[in-house]
Amino acid sequence: MDVRVLGPGDARVLDRVAPGVFDDVVDARLSAEFLADPRHHLAVAVDGGVVVGMASGVHYVHPDKAPQLFVNEVGVAPEYRGRGVGRRLLDALLERARSFGCTEAWVLTDASNARARRLYEGAGGVPEECVMYTFPLRPTTTQGR
Repeated sequence: MDVRVLGPGDARVLDRVAPGVFDDVVDARLSAEFLADPRHHLAVAVDGGVVVGMASGVHYVHPDKAPQLFVNEVGVAPEYRGRGVGRRLLDALLERARSFGCTEAWVLTDASNARARRLYEGAGGVPEECVMYTFPLRPTTTQGR
């Protein structure tokens, strides 16, 4: 299994993705846009030419802070879960963040998501209490179907 962070010319890697890795069907136009943005990062695990896991994030700067990485999500195909794939993906993403000078990374998950919490704590993450608010701005493509 190959774990690597994709770059601008790698959108075709996402042509073959196992079920359960992403929430929705991968859109070629959005993939190309994501990968062309130097602040967006996508680590993938590829087995036999098929993407079986991914971790995505974005690094950002702020006027009063060093760069930080927001880990958007980690997804692994069900038949590959429990094999350390998520950890390898997260490690690749965190290493990429370090290479950009990020001093901190953070992620949100549901309190009831035991699998994700084990992954993040096993990678050195420290749980914090917080409240997340979402602001629906318009229906997504899946909501509009």
